[in-house]
Amino acid sequence: MLYDELAEIIANLRDLGGDHAFVEAKRAETKLPKSVRETVSAFANTNGGVLILGLDEANGFEATGVRDPAKMEADLAATCSENLEPPLRPLIGTHRFEGADLVVAEIPELPQSAKPSFSRGIGMTQGSFVRVADGDRKLSPYEVQLMVANRGQPRDDEQPVSGTTIANLDNQLVETFLSRLRRHRGRAFADLDSTAALRRAKVLIGDELSLAGLLALGEYPQEFFPQLMLTFVHYPTKSGPDPRNGTRFIDNVAAEGPIPIMVDEALLALRRNMKRRSTVRGSGRAEAYEYPEAALREAVVNALVHRDYSGPSLGTQVQVEMYPDRLVIRNAGGLFGSVREENLGVEGTSSARNATLLKILEDSPVPGTDRPICENRGSGIPTMLAAMRDAKLSPPRFADNISTFTATFPNHTLMGNDAVRWIGSLNEHGLSDSQCHGLAMLFHGETLNNQAYRNANDLDSRVATEELGDLVARGLLVPGGGRRYAQYTLAEDADPHSSGNPAPVKHRADRREEILAALGDGEATRADLVAATGLHDRTVTRWLSTLLRQGLIEATEKNLRSPNVRYRRTRQRTLDETGG
Repeated sequence: MLYDELAEIIANLRDLGGDHAFVEAKRAETKLPKSVRETVSAFANTNGGVLILGLDEANGFEATGVRDPAKMEADLAATCSENLEPPLRPLIGTHRFEGADLVVAEIPELPQSAKPSFSRGIGMTQGSFVRVADGDRKLSPYEVQLMVANRGQPRDDEQPVSGTTIANLDNQLVETFLSRLRRHRGRAFADLDSTAALRRAKVLIGDELSLAGLLALGEYPQEFFPQLMLTFVHYPTKSGPDPRNGTRFIDNVAAEGPIPIMVDEALLALRRNMKRRSTVRGSGRAEAYEYPEAALREAVVNALVHRDYSGPSLGTQVQVEMYPDRLVIRNAGGLFGSVREENLGVEGTSSARNATLLKILEDSPVPGTDRPICENRGSGIPTMLAAMRDAKLSPPRFADNISTFTATFPNHTLMGNDAVRWIGSLNEHGLSDSQCHGLAMLFHGETLNNQAYRNANDLDSRVATEELGDLVARGLLVPGGGRRYAQYTLAEDADPHSSGNPAPVKHRADRREEILAALGDGEATRADLVAATGLHDRTVTRWLSTLLRQGLIEATEKNLRSPNVRYRRTRQRTLDETGG
């Protein structure tokens, strides 16, 4: 880790006043804290992270240092390699910071095939941890089981269901399914009778139905698994039931039957409960539902198809909850395989926990149509995001918590009148449409990071990084978490809600006077100017370039990338002469 990156991370810790998901600081002056094992396990089981020894969180992350950094490095390395399973090999080094020695370890995330990391002395069930917010949480036995199952290809959907026979299938669904199989995959199924074809498709395992076959084509799967259904609840307030009049819910639906029927019933309930909003289209007006149906269909299908179907989760239903400000769809089992929160929405990214179920549903049509329930092409999340973009709505938020996966759809137009008016009040010229969308997300209280920005604007990571960096340079955004884990918030003087007043706040866009005042009659490096002004490094860099171009300052070296370059004022022009 470079010194500048460490300094940025510590500055963020001090600004936040606490640890966060990717960084943990511990005092550790003379010995390795016992909780280090938990933290290293948690980082390895989540998204990786940075452990800093020698910072005192209780005193504002003061750099108290470690007395014997060489021994501390050795003890930490031994703990990671000897006390944790599988052994970990983090990058460990000592940095001199504010006159103290800090031991810094960069812990990588373990590959899916090696999780969970756990303390050998306690065992896998009791000694596995995960990172949640700014702390380490012990994994439940169910979560440990999920991680172990995810090392390979789960086969829970292929298990035969005791007591079932071919008579438990829905005849109409089976007829349509076999017809599509013979039409689209004739070489494998054309010459087989119905029973043999169902066995080859793994609808039948011997003479019993597989769980996948029962769920996709069964007449009434809930006869065998009462909780494998979908529930829909429409709540009257943002927090749920209305305590003022005792109204628990506006609508409550239990969708049962095979997955094609559950999808159909869930969409009927959603349509019945959604409001319609009018939008201007050309010379007329068009009406549309609060949420685009294409996005909802994909979200419901994903929840039913990609959920966990192992034994401990068979008592858990898929939950759809509608609130005035959002729609939440939740299922058992987090993301599987190579699919991660950060690559959700990347076209073609796909990993099937329930491969057999997916394959069957690929040839199971939506009731009343010839369109399959799912295409098994990794296109579900991209379709969802595209539908929300086309409807000018904020992208859904995804949360993977190992044991559950949640998709939350905000209920507001991204570029509504208030957001447009506020962005105009910032007096920033040359903003791209995607940058305006990112600002609007923060205006509405959404989370903004590189992934969310990409999802909202259909951009690749490089362009997203450049555009977010420009917003930081303009002084509109403040990054937190360090470069690698950056999450963005609005700068205080750009935030319309910073004073508790929702009225727009005019942004102080021009930073030239501040830079010139900090220079005075002397010379200063960029780092000196950052310290003197309190502005972000990107902001200082942007305005130094402007001042250089206008001839108001000059550099001591031609190579502006040199760490030794210093800047000083010129005597040739004044700020007034530039038109500023």
